[in-house]
Amino acid sequence: MDKLKIFETDQFLKDLEQDFSGCREKIKRKLTAFIYPQIRQNPFFGKNIKKLKNYTPETWRYRLGGYRFFYTVDNKERIIFMLAIDSRQDAY
Repeated sequence: MDKLKIFETDQFLKDLEQDFSGCREKIKRKLTAFIYPQIRQNPFFGKNIKKLKNYTPETWRYRLGGYRFFYTVDNKERIIFMLAIDSRQDAY
């Protein structure tokens, strides 16, 4: 499977600027060094990846500690749209 491109929406970039309980830089490093390479290879399968039920369009989440990264995949255009970040307690 060819690697997909990642597009960060305005909401995602706004969410990324929150404090994350003082771990913002650590989360940004993990996002670029670990999460993005993993979901570029296979956005549908992984230990921390799960498809959300009853969402249209199909939405996936990546779990990183107490935070959730939400995204959709456009297979035709080969793009992953990073939609939002939220803490686990507020996400669902």
